[in-house]
Amino acid sequence: MRQKPGAALVLVAWLMASLAASSLVACDSTPAESSTEAVQQRLVGYWLREYEQEGSKIRRLLVLQSDGHFVETARVVDSNGVTTQHSHEGGWLFDGTNLKRKYTLMDGKHPSAPTVPFATFQIRFESNREFVGIDNVRQREVRYQRVQDGTEL
Repeated sequence: MRQKPGAALVLVAWLMASLAASSLVACDSTPAESSTEAVQQRLVGYWLREYEQEGSKIRRLLVLQSDGHFVETARVVDSNGVTTQHSHEGGWLFDGTNLKRKYTLMDGKHPSAPTVPFATFQIRFESNREFVGIDNVRQREVRYQRVQDGTEL
């Protein structure tokens, strides 16, 4: 069966267009945003959490460093206006689902038993500047906002 010369050109043009579209899609694709490494890089920086608990106003600044170290400072103002500050340090990682922190210093001292110096939160990003963490052990949700590097309490 013999095809018309125009039909062959249409078929070749269609194939070329399909290949070009596939190439563009392939070039545009990047590693999934949910990949462990991408999320870990996204978490690096300064994060602020503000909330009230039992009449106290609490501000927590969490600094996640690219080397796996973290510093967490907290300022608590109780209902009488008395201010208390805390500073904790340790190591952190993202396992693909959870942001995990192991505390090695709490207010300048090494934690002692029976203190459990771990925090684990299943996280999801609400936006580029906010993530929500779910503490499945204590059944609570926490919300962190990205703040400018160098922010202090």
